[in-house]
Amino acid sequence: MKILVTGAAGFIGFHLSRALLVRGDDVVGLDNLNDYYSVELKQDRLNLLLPNERFQFEKIDLVDQEPMEALFAQEKFDVVVNLAAQAGVRYSLTNPHAYTSSNIDGFLNVLEGCRHNDVKHLVYASSSSVYGANTAMPFSVSDNVDHPVSLYAASKKANELMAHSYSHLYALPTTGLRFFTVYGPWGRPDMALFLFTKAILEGKPIDVFNHGKMKRDFTYVDDIVNGVISTIDQTASPNLDWSGDAPDPSSSKAPFRLFNIGNNEPVELLAMIETLEKCLGKTAEKNMLDMQPGDVPATYANIEALEAATGFHPSTSIEEGIAKFVEWYREYHAM
Repeated sequence: MKILVTGAAGFIGFHLSRALLVRGDDVVGLDNLNDYYSVELKQDRLNLLLPNERFQFEKIDLVDQEPMEALFAQEKFDVVVNLAAQAGVRYSLTNPHAYTSSNIDGFLNVLEGCRHNDVKHLVYASSSSVYGANTAMPFSVSDNVDHPVSLYAASKKANELMAHSYSHLYALPTTGLRFFTVYGPWGRPDMALFLFTKAILEGKPIDVFNHGKMKRDFTYVDDIVNGVISTIDQTASPNLDWSGDAPDPSSSKAPFRLFNIGNNEPVELLAMIETLEKCLGKTAEKNMLDMQPGDVPATYANIEALEAATGFHPSTSIEEGIAKFVEWYREYHAM
């Protein structure tokens, strides 16, 4: 297939693009290479993709309507995987306009490109953040998610609503994936594992929010990629049993569906730090702090729907995953 991967220089987009190329797909990777975090890291990821003759890179911002329209019209993609977005809960507290621009206006350009160019399936990144103030665990795609606690979460919920409207109006098959705390080699420098590793190796203290009592469903990037590919290969279809009298939020009479994609095994932050300390052979100096605005105390993915639909099952333990991250980090930074 010819597949557009937006955010191809990003963490998940890079790993997904590489896996698609290995299996024989043609990949057009789109990214604006913004400076939200290290452009050098993004370019280093790209440099591993560019030698493949079936990979084509386009430096375009999702928000730029004319280049987006031209790309879709020229390439005629079979499938689009939208991973490009302004990420980060805390950044949304100080830079809110970045989220409405990239995550709303940009996503609309993706939807329009799919609509007008006969794209067979749109798979897009949502987030576990949409569960917001929900406390019933594990989080299920059948739960109501109308109480976001950050603008980032609200923008991802908006993506789900926008996708449903296009599935309903134009019969565009869409699949939304709610990612749960993805980590691994080539990860984002603004994520906790990267920040902690850097600080510990440099002998600097780490900030531990909610006094380390937060729980996260840490999910290794290879498991995430396997889940994304499994959904690419099973185009969303209407749920013929769906009823407006008792509406299931995760499906529709339109070709629309939502899945959680996580490890299904939440880990307390202090336990994650302890595992990291063992892998590094160093003990962290910890600043114990209260929980930050916009954060949630726990995430825990119910992945039964994705398992039933695709056979997805995560296989990487937190110990194995962190060890692989530390190995990459030391090699990449020659430490």
